Amino acid sequence: MDGGLGLMRGPEVIAFEKRLKELFDTLDLELEKRWGASYQLHPSRSSEGTTANPEDDGLFNIGAGFSAGYGSETGRGYVIEVRMSTLETVPETVRNTILAYVSTRVDELLEIYFPDKELNVVKDGGLYKIVGDLGLA
Repeated sequence: MDGGLGLMRGPEVIAFEKRLKELFDTLDLELEKRWGASYQLHPSRSSEGTTANPEDDGLFNIGAGFSAGYGSETGRGYVIEVRMSTLETVPETVRNTILAYVSTRVDELLEIYFPDKELNVVKDGGLYKIVGDLGLA
């Protein structure tokens, strides 16, 4: 989740991002059950549940990238990213519905995966971001 920059990360960041990945893998399964059959899968994408990593199969790839928050209203945090692997046009209303569902569920799951931290999901411009006690300093 370092955005492919190959940045050096401390053990706290690695542990935090590992739990965040587990949260997103859980949510990926929910999205696949709810919307996975709604659109034809991209021809180069594996069917849901056929790879070892939920990011690599099915309609959805969900995760987050760290943002230092420069110029943002909410400061640093993890920007939630939802990608759909289809060649079909997904209406904006459907995308917004899925993103609203994701932001609500991430907010709920944060309490389970990070019971020791004060984290929540906020809207920052047109994005949703996980903010709060990242404890990564």
